[in-house]
Amino acid sequence: MTNQPEILALIARHLEYPNDLECKAQVDQFRKQSAENEAFYHSVEKVWHLSGQASPLANLDDKQVAERFEKKLNKQQQILPKKQVKLSRSTVFFRWAAAAVILLALGSLIYLYSGGSKSLFHKQRSYASDALPGSNKAILVLADGRKISLSDVNNGNVAKEAGLSITKTADGQLVYNVLEEISSGATKDDTYNTIETPKGGVWQIKLPDGSSVWLNAASSLTYPISFAKGKNRIVELKGEAYFEVSKDKEHPFIVKTAKQEVEVLGTHFNINSYADESEVKTTLLEGSVKVVPYLAGEQANVLKPGEQSILNAKGINIKEVDADEAIDWKNGYFMFNNERQESIMRKIARWYNVQIEYADASAKDVMYYGSISRFENVSKLLRKFEQTGEVRFEINKNKITVYKETER
Repeated sequence: MTNQPEILALIARHLEYPNDLECKAQVDQFRKQSAENEAFYHSVEKVWHLSGQASPLANLDDKQVAERFEKKLNKQQQILPKKQVKLSRSTVFFRWAAAAVILLALGSLIYLYSGGSKSLFHKQRSYASDALPGSNKAILVLADGRKISLSDVNNGNVAKEAGLSITKTADGQLVYNVLEEISSGATKDDTYNTIETPKGGVWQIKLPDGSSVWLNAASSLTYPISFAKGKNRIVELKGEAYFEVSKDKEHPFIVKTAKQEVEVLGTHFNINSYADESEVKTTLLEGSVKVVPYLAGEQANVLKPGEQSILNAKGINIKEVDADEAIDWKNGYFMFNNERQESIMRKIARWYNVQIEYADASAKDVMYYGSISRFENVSKLLRKFEQTGEVRFEINKNKITVYKETER
């Protein structure tokens, strides 16, 4: 079955009339054909139930059912924001249909249901080059200036410094341990290490206090090799990291960035503070944090789980968000919720270690919903964007050029 409004109408009729055994049999057959079909079914089901009771469909044709469903979705502006580009009817259908997928994080659909590998708008493009996804890569900079490539050293002992041993576990995590033969008093709180991830690299580290930190690509974390003597546990972040902080009421954990600091006692949160982004985003998943902006005139704000602070040149704003979207990178996905192409391409540049160039500036403003695995080659990701009919790409070695497609 390739007619998309027909598929939508079939699913809609099944959801309203679940006792229609013939309709149910057709839906079940469609769902069994592929994992993408199953994901699409659940995305439609999710939006259907979120939007309330259905209106009678018995006397409507497939086109009318599709239009009715579109109207139902448009009532959910708090769930699915308005698009900011002009869309054809067919493009709108596929975008909002798979937009529901992001609500469930159902995997490798990108805000449209592609119906397989064939594009709905043009033949699959070929590219002159491709780029592999990022992987576990990082550099450890010791206090004496030594640099250790963590992806190149074997598991086990990495280094010893100021009464501590630094080891690399089988899953690639970096762990600090106090040496038994040296008392904790021999360690120095003013001795710092830095872990740096390049473009196309991520890494996880367990700090001396037991806190775990996941570093995204093109990021760095500077921290003391012991928190034993200091009143506060202070680290400095450039780029993006997800923190799971060990509880210690007597020693608050403070993350400093170029534009703010975040104070916690024990919690899970994400900070996005890249130099090439105009906003610093702090998202709380568990516990409580206090965000203290360095911007003159701005007060400290305490976040609750599910809240995000957004700091820019104009000030700070607090809003409720789907916290899972903030840590999509940690969970192996790109997730887009009404996100501009320009913002997405910055993420792609960092993860695939590529340069981005725009042949048409208007391509920067195309908006997207959806999710896709971060572990696909960049060509597969770009083809998903091209299936919308809004943009096209060229890959030449490590440079991606973005073009705006003309109206069809």
